[in-house]
Amino acid sequence: MWEYTDKVRDHFFNPRNVGEVEDPDGIGEVGSLACGDALKLTFKLDEDGKIKDAKFKTFGCASAIATSSVLTEMIKGLSLDEAAKVTNKDIADYLGGLPEQKMHCSVMGREALEAAIENYRSGGRKKHELEGNIVCTCFGVTDEEIERVIRENDLTSVEEVTNYCKAGGGCGGCQGEIEKLITKVQGEQVKEVAVSAPRRSGKLTNIQKIQLIQQTINEQIRPALRAHGGNIELIDVEADKVVVAFRGMCAQCRMAELTMKEVVEAKLREFVSDELFVEEDKDSAAQPHEHME
Repeated sequence: MWEYTDKVRDHFFNPRNVGEVEDPDGIGEVGSLACGDALKLTFKLDEDGKIKDAKFKTFGCASAIATSSVLTEMIKGLSLDEAAKVTNKDIADYLGGLPEQKMHCSVMGREALEAAIENYRSGGRKKHELEGNIVCTCFGVTDEEIERVIRENDLTSVEEVTNYCKAGGGCGGCQGEIEKLITKVQGEQVKEVAVSAPRRSGKLTNIQKIQLIQQTINEQIRPALRAHGGNIELIDVEADKVVVAFRGMCAQCRMAELTMKEVVEAKLREFVSDELFVEEDKDSAAQPHEHME
């Protein structure tokens, strides 16, 4: 049973702005019934170019209805430039959060809004099309879509990517490619801050430290653990304390303590800071993590 906030329940049981705007200025349609979720968003502008009305039709779960409903409320009164800045995280935050497995509904809302704005600005001539190369053939998700959700939501695992855009949740054949995209995006983000703060050169900001830690886990630690059927997840960073949780075979391994010190902590000290030390979050490690396949 999903844990929904009161706001999600409210917008599910009492959805706002259901239907289609008469003679709309913008129309956005994303998803498909074949994939289980579909959304149509329409809006009308006032004389000042601001959204005076917005409505939706959706086929999907409680989260899809709630995110669509709240999105129409959020964008009313905004200019198109302001509306274009609304992210899937903004939608989820407005609802007080969504279950991780339902975050793809907030992404669908953001995509529908972008498609509707694109439709208006092209005078209705341009149909919203997927950009990039298809990676997940089961759900028709491209590499550019995957990279975007990774970048905007700081995703670090295939399971998270599946939660946010469904990629990898079908046959699973694309999971290796998704892992490569995660490493690519996380590496690019770290390099952006590394220009002004090279590794272990001067004092790192908290954001820089966390990004370097995540990159080191992605590039130096996780591949070695996966080679033996294990995995690792970054849980938290508190000053110089790095909290991690082992997954897979590593979670049950009697040598986990040695792995944590000789592999994880050693690599983090080598690539990030000599002052780091690692602790295992055993409560998190004990929780089952189901993969959508």
